[in-house]
Amino acid sequence: MDIYEEIIKMKKANEPCMTVTVVEKIGDGPVELGKKMLVGGSGKLIGTVGGGALEHLAIETCKDLIKIRKSQMEKYLLKEGEIVDKATTLPMTCGGIVTLFYEYIGHGAHIYLFGGGHVSQALCNVLKTMNFYVTVIDDRKEVVDQFIGGDKVYHHDFVDFIETQGITKGAYVVVCTPSHKYDYEVMHKIIEKQLELKYVGMLCSKNKLKDYLIKTHEKFGQNLDLTNHYAPIGIDTGGGSPAEIAISISAEILAVYYDKTGNKHMRDAYFDLEK
Repeated sequence: MDIYEEIIKMKKANEPCMTVTVVEKIGDGPVELGKKMLVGGSGKLIGTVGGGALEHLAIETCKDLIKIRKSQMEKYLLKEGEIVDKATTLPMTCGGIVTLFYEYIGHGAHIYLFGGGHVSQALCNVLKTMNFYVTVIDDRKEVVDQFIGGDKVYHHDFVDFIETQGITKGAYVVVCTPSHKYDYEVMHKIIEKQLELKYVGMLCSKNKLKDYLIKTHEKFGQNLDLTNHYAPIGIDTGGGSPAEIAISISAEILAVYYDKTGNKHMRDAYFDLEK
C-alpha cells in the first residue's frame, strides 16, 4: 500500500496523520535510513520503522503529536542500560542510534462558523488563506447555496447541528447567526454540553453582551468558566465593514492559536460590564 496515496486520501477525508521517517542511523538497528511509517488519526498504520520497542514508542508519540498538531525530531538509543546525550534509551540490544522525524500532516485547526452571512463569508475568505478547516452552518438555503470557500457548508438548524453532527474537540467556534436568539441558543448549547473548545466567539455589541450575560447567568449560574469565550469577538482594530471585522476575528483566532498574550481583545468589554 502506497503511503503517499494514503496521505492524500486522509487529507481529503480531513483525517490528520503523522509520517515517521528514519533520518539518521548510527550503528546497528532494525531499520534502514529513509524508511517511513504513516500513522492516521483513526489509528491506521502503514509502513514500518523497524518494529519492536522503537516502533511501539513511535506510534504512541504520533498519537500524542496528532493531538497537538506538532512536528518534531527524536533520537533513540537502542541499548538498554546505556545513556547517550539527548537520546531516549529503549529496551533493546541492537546498540545503534536512530533519529526519527515526526511530521504532522493535517489542518492547523477546525473552525466552525455558525451563520453564513456577510461577515462569515469575509472571514472564510481570510481563514482559507491559512491551514484551517472551515465548516459553515446556516439554516437559510439561499445563504448556503451562495456561500463560497468553506470546506463543508451545511444547510442545517444551528442547535440541531451541534446535537447531531457534533463539534470537534479543541475546535474554534464563531457565532454570528442572523438572530441574537439563535446566537444565544448556540452559545448555551455549547455550555450545556460542556464542549471542550479552544475558542468560542460571538459577534455582538456591548449591549447585546450585557443581555446575553444576564440570561446566561440566570440559566447556568454565576460560577461559569468563560475563559475561552470571546465576546464581543475580535481584536480591537477598528473598522466595522465585514472585511474589517473578518480581519479582527482572524487576528484573535491566531493570537489564541499561537498562545500570544498582550493583545487588546474586544472582550475587554466583558470585564467592564462585570464590574
